[in-house]
Amino acid sequence: MKNLIILGLVICLFSSCLEKINPDTLKNTSWELSSITGITLPADSKATLKFGDSLNVSGKSFCNNYGGQAEIIEDKVALKNIFSTKMFCQDTDSSERAYLNALNETNNVKITDDKLQLLKDEKILLVFTKVN
Repeated sequence: MKNLIILGLVICLFSSCLEKINPDTLKNTSWELSSITGITLPADSKATLKFGDSLNVSGKSFCNNYGGQAEIIEDKVALKNIFSTKMFCQDTDSSERAYLNALNETNNVKITDDKLQLLKDEKILLVFTKVN
């Protein structure tokens, strides 16, 4: 019985350490991409990410515009139903495809200071800097 009580206390302690996502920290924020894991960003184009009031997402993926929806499920954030315009821009094509693929793979986020990390499990896919 004593071991069960100790186990229960340990579980409560660790579950309280899990990072909980507050939707208000994302709502109505704008971000500019600062890195994609494994890719050099184009020098003359930017990618952006905006979270709206209802956690709708939109932005520019170097060349094209895109949109979708953020969902918070069990304290994790996933981006769903990402769609984009289809202009072909040769100079940014590979970066754009990598960016949109990373958005679709995102299943969690982490916010520290003015940095937003989009993650797949624990792997960092994209890092953004907050735009004021």
